[in-house]
Amino acid sequence: MSKRNFILLIIILVLVVIAVIGFLYFRKGTTMPGEENFGTNFLSQFNPFGSKKPTPPTVMPPVVDVSGYEPGSGEETLKVKLTKVSSMPIAGFVVFIKERLKEVATTPPPAPFLNEGGEGGGNSKPKPALKPTPPPTEFVPALRYVEKARGIIYQTFADKIEERKFSVTTIPRVYEAYFGNHGDSVVIRYLKGDGKTIETFVGTLPKEYLGADTIGDNEIKGSFLPNNIKDISVSPDTTKIFYLFENVDNIIGTTLSLLDNKKVQVFDSPFTEWLSQWPNDKTIILSTKPSFSIPGYMYSIDLAKKSLTKTLGDINGLTTLTSPDGKLVLYANGNLSLSLYHTDTRNSDLLGVQTLPEKCVWGKVSDVVYCAVPKAIDAGGYPDAWYQGEVSLRDQLWKIDIKNGNATLLVDPITVVGGEEIDGIKLALDEGENYLFFVNKKDSFLWKLELK
Repeated sequence: MSKRNFILLIIILVLVVIAVIGFLYFRKGTTMPGEENFGTNFLSQFNPFGSKKPTPPTVMPPVVDVSGYEPGSGEETLKVKLTKVSSMPIAGFVVFIKERLKEVATTPPPAPFLNEGGEGGGNSKPKPALKPTPPPTEFVPALRYVEKARGIIYQTFADKIEERKFSVTTIPRVYEAYFGNHGDSVVIRYLKGDGKTIETFVGTLPKEYLGADTIGDNEIKGSFLPNNIKDISVSPDTTKIFYLFENVDNIIGTTLSLLDNKKVQVFDSPFTEWLSQWPNDKTIILSTKPSFSIPGYMYSIDLAKKSLTKTLGDINGLTTLTSPDGKLVLYANGNLSLSLYHTDTRNSDLLGVQTLPEKCVWGKVSDVVYCAVPKAIDAGGYPDAWYQGEVSLRDQLWKIDIKNGNATLLVDPITVVGGEEIDGIKLALDEGENYLFFVNKKDSFLWKLELK
C-alpha cells in the first residue's frame, strides 16, 4: 500500500470514530420511572458535564399554622348554649309552658279505597271513610317579656327563638314588669308624667289559641293598684301577688288573687323599707332594705296565722333568698360573702362564693342554686354601690350543689365567641330545669343558657 493511501485510510478511520462519539454524546437517553439514577445511555454516567435529565415535579411544603392558636373544642358548643333572647331591653319576663303543633314529616294521603269487587261492581258496598286524625302537639317552655321603652309584650319559645309581638298596648318607660297566672296576667310599673308617682297596672292577657302564635294586635285590659306601691312579689303557683304600700304612717301588705281579684291584708308595720319574696304557698319573706352601714333583718309571715317571725338578723348589708321548701336561706353581707342558713338548726355554712343572693335562683327541690358570680369585685360599699349603678359586675354563671358544696362553672360569657360582659339579675329556671334565663343589668337584654 502506498504511503498516500495509508494516510487516507487513517484519516477516514479518525473521522468515523469522531462521528460515532459525537452521535453517542448528543443522543438523549430515555429514563424509565424508578430509574432516575440509571440511564440507558451508559456513557452519560461518565460524562463530566452531566446529562440533561427530566426535571422532577415541584413539591410544595405543607402549610403549618405557626400562630400557636388551637380552636377550643367547646367554643362552638358554648356559642349555641348561651343565646340572647330579646332584641330590646326588657322590664320583666316569665317562663311558662305552652302547647304548640308538633313538627312532623308530611306524607302523601292514602289512596282511596275501591268498592268491594272493584270498580263497576253493581252490588258492592263502599268502605267507611277514615276519621281525620288531630295533629300532634307538644308542651314546651315559652317566654313572655315586656319591652322597657313602650310596654309592648313579646313572646317566643325557649328552644326556638322567634320573637313575636303579642300586644299593641303602649305604656312608655316601663320600669318593672311581673307576670302571673302562668303568663296570662301582667303587672306593669312605671312613673306618671310628674316623675314622682309610681303607677301599677294589673292586666289580663287575651287567651291564645293553638296555632295562632302570629297574632300580635292584642290589647291589654285591666285596672290600677294604689299609687306608690313599694314592692311586689308573685306566689309560687303564679295565681297571686303580694304588694306593699303606704297608708298614712304604716306600710300595708296585701295579697291579690289574679283569678278573682280577691284581696287579703296579711301584714302591717310602722317600718316602711321592706323587700319581699314568696318562696312557697305557706310563707312570705320580708327583709329590710340593705345597706353596708346598717344591720339588716329577715322575717317570715305565716299566711295561715298571719304572724310575723324573725328568722335572721343583725348583719350589715343583709340580702336574702329563701329556698322553695323554706328550710334554707341564701344570704350575703356587705362583703358579698355568700352563706347558707339552716332554719331548723339555725346554723350557717360559708359557701366560699362572693355574690348577691338576688343574682341567684333555687332549683325547684332546693338542692341546687344557680348564681351569677362576679369574677372580681371592686372596692366599695355593697350592695349600695351596685344598686346605685356606681359599680357594674362582670359575672360568670355557676351551679352550686347544696348537699356537697361543690361548685361548677357553667360558662364565662365573655369567653364565648361574640360574648359580652354580663351582670346577671332576675335569674329564672323553666319547669324541667333545662334552661337558665337571666337579664343583663348592663343593658336589660334577656338571655338564656341551655343546661342540658
